[in-house]
Amino acid sequence: ARADRPARTAHADDDPEASSAVFQLYGNVYPHGLYYVAMSIGNPAKPYFLDVDTGSDLTWLQCDAPCVSCSKVPHPLYRPTKNKLVPCVDQLCTSLHGGLSKNHKCDSPKQQCDYEVKYADQGSSLGVLVNDSFAVRLANASVVRPSLAFGCGYDQEVGSSTEVAPTDGVLGLGSGSISLLSQFKQHGITKNVVGHCLSMRGGGFLFFGDNLVPYSRATWVPMARSAFRNYYSPGSASLYFGGRSLGVRPMEVVLDSGSSFTYFSAQPYQALVTALKGDLSKTLKEVSDPSLPLCWKGKKPFKSVLDVKKEFKSLVLNFANGKKALMEIPPENYLIVTKYGNACLGILNGSEIGLKDLNIVGDITMQDQMVIYDNERGQIGWIRAPCDRIPNENTIHGFEEGYCWPQFPSSIFGIQNEECAVNYRSNKE
Repeated sequence: ARADRPARTAHADDDPEASSAVFQLYGNVYPHGLYYVAMSIGNPAKPYFLDVDTGSDLTWLQCDAPCVSCSKVPHPLYRPTKNKLVPCVDQLCTSLHGGLSKNHKCDSPKQQCDYEVKYADQGSSLGVLVNDSFAVRLANASVVRPSLAFGCGYDQEVGSSTEVAPTDGVLGLGSGSISLLSQFKQHGITKNVVGHCLSMRGGGFLFFGDNLVPYSRATWVPMARSAFRNYYSPGSASLYFGGRSLGVRPMEVVLDSGSSFTYFSAQPYQALVTALKGDLSKTLKEVSDPSLPLCWKGKKPFKSVLDVKKEFKSLVLNFANGKKALMEIPPENYLIVTKYGNACLGILNGSEIGLKDLNIVGDITMQDQMVIYDNERGQIGWIRAPCDRIPNENTIHGFEEGYCWPQFPSSIFGIQNEECAVNYRSNKE
């Protein structure tokens, strides 16, 4: 056993919780606006694309029950059978309704478990809870097929109904007991630990279990109880730009892989925009771009964030409840370059869309970091990492030095190898 990881047995079969499952991710921040995973569900197993969402608990598929309102999806709609319905009196139904803060009443033991989930972007899914098997290959090469509860959504309000949606549903990875992650733990398949590594170049990987977690190298903070549902929260943070405090009151922060962009509440957002504008060189001019509210153009169109990052400074979130717990946000973690060749700010004013005091760190800011939600130890961790390559048991040590894998040309990340050791030293001290 390695020193930076809890000891584990040589045979995962002897100790099922020592195993882990790694899934490839697809998608990107721009232009797709989401990262998703392929899951095999049902018997016989059929593929479905699920939007990876650490900001919600319930996993659901658009389904033909029959469907009242569904968007066009990549795969044929999931078809439930009567014997798969979860009854209203089931403990998972009770906990699902507890998480949705609704009164839970069952008129009869045979009544089905109905639900409605609503999201911050005003989308929703109405449906019924079902049980079916998920085929998952574990890191020890065995395949498990646990029967898990998820939502069969037959009435959705999501995006446009005319365009094909990129996914068939949502993979809920929150901390509630209905979450797929919690159910994996209940079945003794993996520990209640989930992590993701979203690549700036698109794709990446997602994992359940703690075999890949570089415990001694990552930055860790205790999970804070968020006033906002079952979000994962590292607590409150002070905001710095270019090494200077922006002078805003501590922000309550949550991490949400279901959000493409990062959202600050009104006060920190305005302070950031003022600091950004006051710091920019004269070569950048503000420009209107349909992609995002605040954009700039240069003397010629930008091809990537690497063309413009030197014009901007890093942001830092300094978390109050962690020892030296800083999350550095370099320009490439808050800017996108659009198809029009403009650089746009990927941090938005959450107060304008009803998020009130909630500050969401979304996909753009979590790119090229391994982010770990360790429900076993009640902590959240992050570490700079190359997310382009899916690790296996033999290559997990590649994460120990953050970005600096020799297999990766440094140009991918726009940093030189000699800078690497300075910028991304491990946090041993």
